[in-house]
Amino acid sequence: MSDGYDPDFLGIPLPLPAPAVSATRLDYPRFSVLLDEQRRFAAVTGVVIDGAGLREQPRTGEWRLDPRVAADAQAGPEIYSRNDLDRGHLVRRRDPGWGSPEEARDATEATFFYTNAAPQAAGFNQSKELWLGLEDHVLAYAETTDQRLAVFTAPVLGDEDPPYRGIRVPLRFWKIAAWRDGDALAAAGFLLDQTELVDTRQGLTVPPLGAFRTFQVPVADIAAEAGIDVGPLAAADTFVRRGIRPVAARELQSLDDIVL
Repeated sequence: MSDGYDPDFLGIPLPLPAPAVSATRLDYPRFSVLLDEQRRFAAVTGVVIDGAGLREQPRTGEWRLDPRVAADAQAGPEIYSRNDLDRGHLVRRRDPGWGSPEEARDATEATFFYTNAAPQAAGFNQSKELWLGLEDHVLAYAETTDQRLAVFTAPVLGDEDPPYRGIRVPLRFWKIAAWRDGDALAAAGFLLDQTELVDTRQGLTVPPLGAFRTFQVPVADIAAEAGIDVGPLAAADTFVRRGIRPVAARELQSLDDIVL
């Protein structure tokens, strides 16, 4: 099952971002999860994507607990029953699905461990617009340019996250995509806020007309917000015009607003 995230995949050393909290590293085919066992969610995930070798795989795989970790250290099926929460993939099913048919199948099926899930309001997990659209945009870029990518995703495990069924539901998620631009590293960071979609005060309710918001933000801001060490990613940020002025978060209305 395990070869894990490859820090040399882009040909430029790029370590997996490291959370400030203690985390358990779990390696899967082509991706790794750093699990915060106290919060029962990933503090960091990292996957490598070979755009030239991506395969369209049938959807196979069942959600399951990872036997390498205690069940009570994972947010399992009880979190997602009888409510409007989706089991949102952090490493997307298709991302590690490249190489031989067998390799692609094994890698995509490994994304169905609960260690790679976080509760996402159905409104944005199923949306073809900004969050899912952003992920499709990243994958399409890799595929059409035969580009290699490294993608890091996780919830922001904040103190203000509302309690629900023994966990606290993350209100924000971050994603950083990295690629090689000539001999240099390039990166872009994004933050999604589902605060308006999640209300746990009376069980759990998801307002039908609630909005989620997606922002392109400086990678350094993600590092500070999520409490992670992003290594060389902050200096590689294409969104920040270094030496000119600080760049504030930019709310995305469409994929055309992304700065790469």
